[in-house]
Amino acid sequence: MTSFETFAEVCKKIKGISSSLEMTTVVASFLNEVDDNELDIATRFIMGSVFPVWSEKELGVGTGLLYAAIAKTSSLPVRRIEELVKETGDVGTAAEKAITNRKANFNFFSEEKLSILDVFSRFQKIAGLEGKGSQDAKIKNLQYLFGASKPVETVYLARLAVEELRIGVGEGILRNAIAEAFNVPAELVERGYMIANDFGLVAYTAKKEGAPGLLELSVVTGRPLKLMLAQVGDGIDEALAEMSSVAVEWKFDGARVQIHKEGNKITLYSRRLENVTSSLPDIVKSVRTCVKADTAILDGEAVALGKDKRPMAFQEILRRFRRKYDVTATALEIPLSLNLFDLLYLNGESLIDIPLFERRKKLEEICDKSIVAGQTITESAAQIDVIYKEALAAGHEGVMLKNPRSLYTPGKRGKNWLKLKPIMDTLDLVVVGGEWGEGRRTSFIGSYLLACRDPYTDRLHSIGRVATGITDEKLEELTAVFKDLVLLETGVHVEFEPKIVFEVAFEEIQKSQNYDSGYALRFPRLVNVRSDKSLYDADTIEKVEQLYSKQKGK
Repeated sequence: MTSFETFAEVCKKIKGISSSLEMTTVVASFLNEVDDNELDIATRFIMGSVFPVWSEKELGVGTGLLYAAIAKTSSLPVRRIEELVKETGDVGTAAEKAITNRKANFNFFSEEKLSILDVFSRFQKIAGLEGKGSQDAKIKNLQYLFGASKPVETVYLARLAVEELRIGVGEGILRNAIAEAFNVPAELVERGYMIANDFGLVAYTAKKEGAPGLLELSVVTGRPLKLMLAQVGDGIDEALAEMSSVAVEWKFDGARVQIHKEGNKITLYSRRLENVTSSLPDIVKSVRTCVKADTAILDGEAVALGKDKRPMAFQEILRRFRRKYDVTATALEIPLSLNLFDLLYLNGESLIDIPLFERRKKLEEICDKSIVAGQTITESAAQIDVIYKEALAAGHEGVMLKNPRSLYTPGKRGKNWLKLKPIMDTLDLVVVGGEWGEGRRTSFIGSYLLACRDPYTDRLHSIGRVATGITDEKLEELTAVFKDLVLLETGVHVEFEPKIVFEVAFEEIQKSQNYDSGYALRFPRLVNVRSDKSLYDADTIEKVEQLYSKQKGK
């Protein structure tokens, strides 16, 4: 068994490293030392996750419950724990101060050593607790862990409990660390992650089976794979020059869904690969009725249509995806239609490595045309323009221009799928801070500090503030949400846990020394709160730089 103290010391060491290469080497060394039966767990832990992103298991430990557990362990009031969090800006450091002082006063430190597996087993138990008395039981399990922990362990136990490790190990570093640790190509590690969507499984496979094992990792039902993504197109002529013939589809104003069919069992995953099956019974019914295949994985868009048959606001769609109660009534209020555009797996066979036009043919063979998105393959710019204008007239965002010969590349954003919209692309940015408002908005957080992501380290770089495009009603709603994410408050300034993603429109990207990204957004406004996206779906500094370079005269 590998001690949890070893994990905590590695996290502490990584926290003090600025070099990505050095950080990679430290992570690789740690993965090499971990026992085989803990490797998948440790790999997820180092990214701040307990379970795979697609797992239905959730810890269900919010800050309130965590503060209560720290308070009970330390015999301090919850109010004092909240003060310590504000003083330190970190729940881990606050837990260490509160609990270590308590143990020191009573000269009590447990001789029992926690292993990584011990911690995971307790987390599993916590995730399985439901119903009456579950909150108290969760607190007792956390108390046990804190009671058995050394000071350095306390820091990272508290952070893991809310899955916010804050040491800067992103997907890129972990990918390279697995490659270095087990002497396999980084590109095979990345491919395995995009297909399995679980670095824990990828690390274990790399160690036990090497490159051949990674190559054999394949698409399976019940385990969602990363979605293929599109980048902004420069225009119709440029797309035709790149692809010669183009598969044109409407870019629906809806929400992405990945659908897994196993016989009569239908499982739906959101863009974030969360299981949303219970919230979307009408989509389940459509698949069950209209898809004739024993097993399949399908990719598409769910669109909410109003009585005028035009798409409803994006927030209405998110209401459907988030709904846990009164689902039937909400489904009648906000009916969804399904538009499938890709097929990734069929009757035991992965299709991601065959061309789009072949996948499309198989899709049309197994699905009723009522749920299949329209597609036209053409070499005519005029015909593409007609389809583009039809999509806009119907209330949708524009068109997708796809290379008919393209393979399905999970998690990748490239030139094989292009999106064409009438306005400059928006950015999906993480909210990292805010300021309390003035005047009639004094009781609301009036502006929000935004950040883009470094895809290698997942460090965040500020790029501007947004305060427009937000109604008073929305301000009240957002303030309630962000109050639970406050890390630090100084005067009117607030720092938040980076969990909420805003879609922000802007007039221009400018060079700026006011933000650590080196850029600023001119006239930003809030378009949507992207509840369907996580921190790791936020746009990167590379995308900001690409958009900046595309601007006229840059």
